[in-house]
Parts: sequence; C-alpha cells; structure tokens
Amino acid sequence: MNEHVKPVYLEEKLDEIRADGHLAYRSKSLPTWCPGCGYFAMQEGLTIALNRLGIRNEDAVVVSGIGCSSRFPFFVNTYGFHTLHGRTLPVATGVKTANDALTVVAIGGDGDGFAIGGGHIPHAARRNVDMTYMVFDNGIYGLTKGQTSPTTAVGFRSKTTPYANEDQPLHPLMMLLAYRASWVGQAYAGRPHHLADMMEQAIAHRGFSYLHILSPCVTFDKTDRTYANLNMQVQDLPDDHDPTDLMAAMAQAAAHEIPALGLFYREERPTLTDVMNDTAERARNAPAPAE
Repeated sequence: MNEHVKPVYLEEKLDEIRADGHLAYRSKSLPTWCPGCGYFAMQEGLTIALNRLGIRNEDAVVVSGIGCSSRFPFFVNTYGFHTLHGRTLPVATGVKTANDALTVVAIGGDGDGFAIGGGHIPHAARRNVDMTYMVFDNGIYGLTKGQTSPTTAVGFRSKTTPYANEDQPLHPLMMLLAYRASWVGQAYAGRPHHLADMMEQAIAHRGFSYLHILSPCVTFDKTDRTYANLNMQVQDLPDDHDPTDLMAAMAQAAAHEIPALGLFYREERPTLTDVMNDTAERARNAPAPAE
C-alpha cells in the first residue's frame, strides 16, 4: 500500500459534507430522476454554488418550466416557481423586476428552452436581465419518454424518428453569443467540481448569465450523448482564450463536435433594472410639459 495515499472513510466524508453547509440548500423532497442522471450533479452543484456565495435561502428563487430538469424547485430549499412549458424566462424576469434584491436562477432543458421557449431567450439576453439561466441539455425529451429535441444529433433514432433524425440541431452557445448574453459558459455533468465552479461564476455575474450544461439521458439515449462518448469529446477551453473577445468565443462555440468547457464570453453592461431605474429618474427630473 502506498504510504502517501490516505484512505477515505465513509464516516469522515459524511462529517465533511455535513460541516460544509451546502446541505442546507437541499429540500426534504428527494429527487426523482433516473439513477445515473446528470441532474444529480447539477443539484449538488447549485447547492454548493449558493453556499459558497453566501446567499440566504430566502433570498434565492429557482424558476423552471416543464421537463425532467424543471422538477428542480422541489429539490432545493429556496423559493421556487414551477411554471408553464417554455415560459421560464418571462416569469423569472417578472420575479427579478419585482424584487431586484433576489438571486434568480432559471432552470430548463433543451426542449423547454429552445423549442416552445426559444422566442424568450433573445429578449432576456438583450435586456441583460440580472439572472442566471441554466439549460440542462441531454439532446432528448426525457420526461415524455424519448422524443427528439432541438439539440438531437443528426442520425439519432428515437420514437419520433425511427428512421433516423434528419433535422440539423441548434447550437445554443452560438445562439446566446449572437443574442449578446453578457456571460456565456459551458459545463458537463460528468465533471461535477468544474460544474459547481461554473455555476458559482454564473450566479455571481451581474447581468444575464447563460450556462449550458451537457448531460446524458441514461434511459433514452444509449448511443449518442452518453457518459462514455462525452468523456472522450469534452475538453477545456484553451488557456489563452480571452473571454472578452466575442469573435474568439464564437469561433470556439462553432467547434461543437468537440465541446469546450469553461467561460466563453463575459462583458459588463447595464442590467434591465439599471435601465429602468435610470428611466424613472429621468422622468422624475424632466420638466413639466407646457400647458
């Protein structure tokens, strides 16, 4: 036995986890996802991120639509809003606009976000609503038992494409960069520590942050977006990547066959609340109209 390798005992690890404090962000409802689903890593990552940032439970709101990922509000000990299919971002925008002091995290899947909800994304991004949007992309409709989604790969066979999918998939990172989201990153459920770090960065950003999270559907996808395939495909962004260079970010996002992980783009600009407050101030100080 290597004398430099310290054994890990379950009791010690449990004590370490309890002492960390992030379990306080878990609700008493146990997750109902399939065993092996990447969403477990995402739940853990979000609770770790909220704990690291010191955000009080009552100051956080998790908003979701419909889908496997949209069960999220039930499993975290924060305020939550389980909304309609594809309507996550309008509701989350309303929450943030009503109370700017809240930390708002919107959760959705690739179907909820880029099919029925796709029309809401560019407007949340261009307005720079101060919230975080996390899309859990497994390339399939899991909750409704395995149909193709907007990000399903060409050639994939499913219940709706028994002779193989021929539709070109959307590329969310390129879309969000084109929409000028002020923070764009990508993570992978199979790298939970990096995932938690990226969630922390996204939530800490002041403005509209978009975190794309690759995750296998272990039940309905046995051939394409599996852990085995993603483990071979994903790589870190180059060390010299400049996240303030939009064109460099677009170039990295375009190489979607080899998904890169990390922060693609970041910029600082006024948020929707800043703009609304400025407009209200100018209206208050404007001279009264002549009669």
